[in-house]
Amino acid sequence: MEEIKLLISLAKRGAVGDKVKITLRELSKEMGVSPQTLLRKLDNMEKMGYLRREVSGKKTFVEVTPDGLKLLEDIFDEIGKILYGKYILGEVVSGVGEGRYYVEQYRDRIKEHLGFNPYPGTLNLLIIFPKTIYDALYNVEPIIIPGFTKGGRAFGDVKAYKVRINGIKGAIVVPSRTIHPPRIAEVVAPVCLREKLNLKDGSKVKVEVVK
Repeated sequence: MEEIKLLISLAKRGAVGDKVKITLRELSKEMGVSPQTLLRKLDNMEKMGYLRREVSGKKTFVEVTPDGLKLLEDIFDEIGKILYGKYILGEVVSGVGEGRYYVEQYRDRIKEHLGFNPYPGTLNLLIIFPKTIYDALYNVEPIIIPGFTKGGRAFGDVKAYKVRINGIKGAIVVPSRTIHPPRIAEVVAPVCLREKLNLKDGSKVKVEVVK
């Protein structure tokens, strides 16, 4: 357990993907152990492949290895399953401004297939748990909103997954062609979720997937 705490402390100091200088006295005080005990733990974790260490004179530099990062990610996933269960945890972020346009184009089809008249815009969430939107929805059957052609322009199919946020029904929409990375979820709803739930960039949101 103390090894995990040590990895977390090093990660918080910026030791993921880069070496950082540490002071054994300061780090041992934070960990609540003696410098000698901390040194033994660093030795053990280096042998297990969880960190790399470089000593230059009186300076010690430490970096969390990919194996160490994977250990932290696995623990986060397990804790996430316990804490959030059927929920997706996301952080509100600003979009690129195209949500309103596309919701307007698909409005009638959203109303037909999802049963609500959508607010002209989307709520964009950076997925915190699980790792990507695909991890969250892989075992959920999507509702297909069919594509169409308008003004000589083709609009592709959209996969929609019904959700609730604080009791408000909505849907995560995944266009067949999207500019968003897999950690971004777009949510449509019958109301402006930002205003209704007093959300701003950085707000944490729990999304319940409705199967």
